[in-house]
Amino acid sequence: MIDIHYIGKLNKELYQVVTADIDSDEVIITDERIEHIALHHPGDYERYKQYMLEAIQCPDYIVEANRPNTALILKEIKIEERVFKLILRLKTSTDPANFKNSIITFLRTDTREWNRIVRNKKILYSREDK
Repeated sequence: MIDIHYIGKLNKELYQVVTADIDSDEVIITDERIEHIALHHPGDYERYKQYMLEAIQCPDYIVEANRPNTALILKEIKIEERVFKLILRLKTSTDPANFKNSIITFLRTDTREWNRIVRNKKILYSREDK
């Protein structure tokens, strides 16, 4: 049995830039993914988990990821003056019924990495364009 934690809801219309076939608005994270974040990015989950939903609901950028139905989300949090990267796997109609939109990873990143992504990856959505 996989333990899951409900994070919140996403705006399916906003994420249509990734795929038109979004089957759910619920976002979760599993214990396994929390352990992954804790192992690879020590302290980030505990310190910044409260910003995950804000990143999903109000991204600065949605960038094409290297896997289908997956979004790379960039979000700057003004209060903390930090920039974050979140990978979100979207649930589509071809996924098993019990799947949800799932956070794959979430981490604090630096400005250099942020700029590299924006410069070199395909931008699907930019808050600045709205």
